[in-house]
Amino acid sequence: MKIILPVILLLLISSSFISAENHNQETQVEIPGEYDKVVLTGKTQSFHGEPIHETKIKVIVNGKEQPIITREADKELGTEVEFADNNEVVSASDGEYTAIIYLPKNTAEKADIKIHIEKPTYKSREIEIKGITKITDGEYIHYKDITPERHIGAAFYISAIILILIYILISFEILHRTLAALLGASVLLFISYVFGHFNTDFYILSFENAKNYIDFNVIYLLMGMMLIVGVMKRTGIFQWMAYKSYQAAKGDIWKLAVILMIVTAFVSAFLDNVTTMLLLTPVTIEIALILRISPWSLLMPLVLASNIGGTATLIGDPPNIMIGSFAKLTFMDFVIALTPVVIICMVALIIMMKFKYGKYYKKANLTPENIEKLLIRLEKEYKITNHALLKHSLVILIFVVILFILHGTFHMEPSIAALIGASLLMISAVVMDKVDVAHMIEREIEWPTLVFFMMLFIVVGAAVETGLIQLIATWVANVSSSGLGGLAPVVLAVILIIWVSAIMSAIVDNIPFTATMLPIVAYLSQVIPNVEANILWWALALGACFGGNGTLIGASANIVTAGIAEKGGHPITFIDFMKVGFPVMIVTLIISTIWMLFVFPHIM
Repeated sequence: MKIILPVILLLLISSSFISAENHNQETQVEIPGEYDKVVLTGKTQSFHGEPIHETKIKVIVNGKEQPIITREADKELGTEVEFADNNEVVSASDGEYTAIIYLPKNTAEKADIKIHIEKPTYKSREIEIKGITKITDGEYIHYKDITPERHIGAAFYISAIILILIYILISFEILHRTLAALLGASVLLFISYVFGHFNTDFYILSFENAKNYIDFNVIYLLMGMMLIVGVMKRTGIFQWMAYKSYQAAKGDIWKLAVILMIVTAFVSAFLDNVTTMLLLTPVTIEIALILRISPWSLLMPLVLASNIGGTATLIGDPPNIMIGSFAKLTFMDFVIALTPVVIICMVALIIMMKFKYGKYYKKANLTPENIEKLLIRLEKEYKITNHALLKHSLVILIFVVILFILHGTFHMEPSIAALIGASLLMISAVVMDKVDVAHMIEREIEWPTLVFFMMLFIVVGAAVETGLIQLIATWVANVSSSGLGGLAPVVLAVILIIWVSAIMSAIVDNIPFTATMLPIVAYLSQVIPNVEANILWWALALGACFGGNGTLIGASANIVTAGIAEKGGHPITFIDFMKVGFPVMIVTLIISTIWMLFVFPHIM
């Protein structure tokens, strides 16, 4: 052993020197004394115009690989020519690439120049360059956008299988949802780097790519609002709200549920629905425990209402923010187009919850005598415990809400508003209530929920990277344009976008699917005749947002609510959530489809 280790170390050092020497030899290429400078540039993008990054590009001249320059020679400044490693450049995050080559003088226009592109999950190909443009004597340029063709290979099937397996693991509670997502993300990266090292067909996504798919705006938003709620809980405000809510309902649990659903939907339209559930879930659990009923008999109506209410405005749900930004739609555009159908869907939700939980609420109702006694006890027990901290909390919360409303004006991510609010509120808590910051962060932040989000983003990102989600989106575009079943293309497009978006949003998170659908809808809005008043954008918003009610993992608000409830000892299974949420999704989609096809065209 004493001999083997030094030998291995020596071999590793020697190999590194050899590699460095070979690299130096490869890059020491002579440039002709007189030369033609040729700049090849453009973008690598999908046929929808989406940028494709990390595409490797080589230049073939007269059948031979040509050294690519990454930094040009400048005799006056004394800089040296720097060649690209392995004679290749890689497209940037926006898909742009630039390859500079030097050819012998007066040979550029006659040379046989080809660009060779290569990227995992895409087919390798060579593209002939014709008609380079002469700028000055000895300088040429050619702009070429490249659209690689998808390769349905091992990476595609692996990402699809892992996505389906994770869905099964979560659906049947074989593994905790956080562990299932963590396992899926780690397996995808492991396969990419180990098996992908030997065969690029198995390369799914890079570590850097995986990080890029994590929406840290969502993560930081959740973290900030969890801390805000955690500090406010110390004031007794949520217990006091539980008492006041019960007092307003006068012991009628059904009336209490209706009040909470309306409040939740309204607040979700102006805060995002995730923040709304972060604020209201602790209150609802308190109310349910006081009334001695299952917290989920009140939480389910609330979380469904939050997803419906959040659809009404630009800032209510992440898909709406993405759609508004891409299509240049304003806050009032969303209010005018979507608020009426959201109100109708809220009425439908209230009726459905009456049938689902009405009898259960009725059995749990207390007698008038018991109601009065309970109100007296609640008034004594549930009081504001720290008025000074509560005042600071409300001021900071109002400040955060204003920032949420104005974040588009400042071009600021919503998470920044949550983080600045959380920071200020934590300082107030330290000064006024002597809280232990480390203990607060450890206890109040739902770390399993945040890890689940991050890992799920990676898993879905792999499906996007290998073309799985894009394949579904492309199918929508093709079928819509075909006029299937004799339906007008615009009618078929509305139906497909609403229903496919909803179903896919129930299976995977609606954020990455919405991102994939944006260029599809933009393309359809241009090529399908008689498309008016941004109807396809509203169809996408309704489908993506209402589809979040279908399953536990369909919307961020669902996952956050489940995480808080589980931490309090009130978990819900995937199947139990789906039994209530999926019928609501179907009914609201039917209402949305009828609205968009028969009512919307006549009022806009």
